[in-house]
Amino acid sequence: MSENYFMALYNANVNDKTKEKNGLTYLSWAAAWAEVKKAYPDASYKYHEDILSYDVNGYPWKTRYWFDDGKTAWVKVSVTINGIEHTEILPIMDFKNKPIPAENVTSMDANKSLKRCLAKCCALHGIGLYVYLGEDLPEDAKESNALQTEVMDLIQKKSKLSEATKAKVAQVCKELLVEENGDPRLCEDNDKLKELKKKLMAVRKVPDKGGK
Repeated sequence: MSENYFMALYNANVNDKTKEKNGLTYLSWAAAWAEVKKAYPDASYKYHEDILSYDVNGYPWKTRYWFDDGKTAWVKVSVTINGIEHTEILPIMDFKNKPIPAENVTSMDANKSLKRCLAKCCALHGIGLYVYLGEDLPEDAKESNALQTEVMDLIQKKSKLSEATKAKVAQVCKELLVEENGDPRLCEDNDKLKELKKKLMAVRKVPDKGGK
C-alpha cells in the first residue's frame, strides 16, 4: 500500500510552533513550510500573478501578486507536495482580520497575505490542519480545542519516557477514543477528552525490556 502523505503531515505535532493572535491560533508560514520540506524535500509553491497589461510583443509587462474586484482584494497560492497540487485563496485583510478596500492595498499587505495563504495551503496537504479547526468556533468547541492541545502535549511528554510507555499511551487513547481511532484531534466530546486527560496524567513510566 502506498504511503498516505496527507496522514504523515496531518499527524505531525506542531503545537509547540503555533502562535496566538486576535483570539485565534495559527501556524506561521515559516514553521509550516519547514515541516513540509523536512518530510518532502521536493515540495514547491508558487504565487499566482494577476496580469495587468502586455507589452508590444504580447508578453506580460505589468503584473502583481494580488487580485481585486474593485471593492476588496485577495491572493492565490498553490503548493505541490508528493506530486499533488492544492490551491488556496485568501482575502487581503488588516490586523483586525477585516478586508482592506482594493484601492488601499499595498505590496506589504499583499506579501503578508501571501505568507498566510501559503500556511493555509500547506494545511490542505495536512500540515497543521487541525490547528485551523478552531477558527470561528463557539465556546464549547474552543474548549474542545484547548483540551485537545493539552491531551496532545501529554501524549508527547509521556511518550518520551520510554517505548513501552509510548505503547501504553497509545493503548489508553484507543480504548477511550474508539470512534476516533485513538486520535484526540478528532474528538469533540469534552467529557471524553477530560477523561482521557485524567487517564494520561495517571500514566507512569513503563520500563522497556532490559529495564530501561
